[in-house]
Amino acid sequence: MKPDEPTWTPPPKDADQPPAELRRILRLFRPYRGRLAVVGLLVGASSLVSVASPFLLREILDTALPQGRTGLLTLLALGMILTAVMNSVFGVLQTLISTTVGQRVMHDLRTAVYTQLQRMPLAFFTRTRTGEVQSRIANDIGGMQATVTSTATSLVSNLTAVIATVVAMLALDWRLTVVSLLLLPVFVWISRRVGRERKKITTQRQKQMAAMAATVTESLSVSGILLGRTMGRSASLTQGFAEESERLVDLEVRASMAGRWRMSTIGIVMAAMPAVIYWAAGMALQSGGPAVSIGTLVAFVSLQQGLFRPAVSLLSTGVQMQTSLALFQRIFEYLDLTVDITEPQNPVRLERIRGEVRFENVDFSYDEASGPTLSGVDVTVPAGAGLAVVGPTGSGKSTLSYLVPRLYDVTGGRVTLDGVDVRDLDFDTLARAVGVVSQETYLFHASVAENLRFAKPDATDEEIEAAARAAQIHDHIASLPDGYDTLVGERGYRFSGGEKQRLAIARTILRDPPVLILDEATSALDTRTESAVQEAIDALSAGRTTITIAHRLSTVRDADQIVVLDGGRTAERGTHEELLRLDGRYAALVRRDTEMAPVAG
Repeated sequence: MKPDEPTWTPPPKDADQPPAELRRILRLFRPYRGRLAVVGLLVGASSLVSVASPFLLREILDTALPQGRTGLLTLLALGMILTAVMNSVFGVLQTLISTTVGQRVMHDLRTAVYTQLQRMPLAFFTRTRTGEVQSRIANDIGGMQATVTSTATSLVSNLTAVIATVVAMLALDWRLTVVSLLLLPVFVWISRRVGRERKKITTQRQKQMAAMAATVTESLSVSGILLGRTMGRSASLTQGFAEESERLVDLEVRASMAGRWRMSTIGIVMAAMPAVIYWAAGMALQSGGPAVSIGTLVAFVSLQQGLFRPAVSLLSTGVQMQTSLALFQRIFEYLDLTVDITEPQNPVRLERIRGEVRFENVDFSYDEASGPTLSGVDVTVPAGAGLAVVGPTGSGKSTLSYLVPRLYDVTGGRVTLDGVDVRDLDFDTLARAVGVVSQETYLFHASVAENLRFAKPDATDEEIEAAARAAQIHDHIASLPDGYDTLVGERGYRFSGGEKQRLAIARTILRDPPVLILDEATSALDTRTESAVQEAIDALSAGRTTITIAHRLSTVRDADQIVVLDGGRTAERGTHEELLRLDGRYAALVRRDTEMAPVAG
């Protein structure tokens, strides 16, 4: 990170954050109300069909079999088969619709998080590990899959089944029903305790997964592998990953076993309830109480057994939902991040852009604690002219250039493009107007042609080739076995530094912006490569408003205007010859470059 590059500090978080609002979670399903209504109808129908079987069974045992009514027996048996078929059909349809809705909700969440991150300032990404961002999108949202695809439906289905079954049990015998439900409040209390415990562990587990993902992303990138091997740290990196993985193993086991014995106790008690019912019915009969028919007793136990599965599932769903709140909370943290740079409500759109750039009494600071990075900068760059910004490390050179495309917004004064404050322009105008070539060239793991077309998706092959020729990289690309279809490799590692820079220049030429920012575009290159790249830059700069952030002063001698920054303020300005005659800071920088030239060569 450059010395004058910003830092970003995440918003403070309370030690014990409140759970994500259930209403906010439910709003995620609002666009799919119609499909969910169909699921609700299927659930209701399935529950009603399910409780019919025990009543049919009671009629078989109390009427059809004792009275030898074979016709009735046939109808009742066919009825039981039909309920099973209908339940299966309803179940398949319910799963299809609920899974589709759940996956759409996950898609909406992933897209919302990605969109939000695209709007975040650069400072956020300089302070956040890439693996952490990837983990939020992959692990956290992926971890919610069960909740959004099946848990909500399971909750409705099981709740409906429990209510329908309890009503049916009351219709059969209210006394046995009371005995069956005595322990229900205790079970609910236990499940809530288990849910809170698992939620805490889940939060810790997701943080550990994010840390491990960040470790993998950094150490297994091309740069990470090169650094690890050349520094002899491969073994220590492996050991560090093993320790991260070991911590995750512990958290996974704890998450799996949290409350397991308590939930098992609930299962044992509910499985033993039929024996209790038989015992209670027998004791009531022996003490002179009302007799219960065999058919009623068997039907009741069948209903109770049918109650067992949805009741336990309902308690487990409650535990799972509490656990999922931790994941929703982490996602909502990203969705609630403040976006500092936004498009105005009624933005200005420039159809024809001349390219005049003005910095009018510009002040900028990244935060109050660090103090001002820029203070009172007043510079005008006429359309088609070249401005060079030089100065010692940390003087605010790159920061000044970042203000033009609104990578950051000024904290005082204003930056204008053709007389319009850049904060009043729409984002499309800024994207068309300003092109940036920096020393840190980024190429996607795709073909050369695809990397160039990123600047102009509808570019023809002829336009791509013309841009490559202008950037003096066409001959090299043409010499490759696959030409423009050659994969550039991870971060472009199949190409040298100078080749990557020329590819970046070709990409910018293809976009054809009227304003060009060159942020130390040749500072990381050797002298011979710099000379080749500089020729491509000269071709790119012709006829454009150019702002060059320079480290090597040999690249800015021909600039129309040179501004020397020192401590965020304009220390000197003028042409190369004027500043040399002044014999001030710029002249001192030129002498330093001259003394270092033999070493650089």
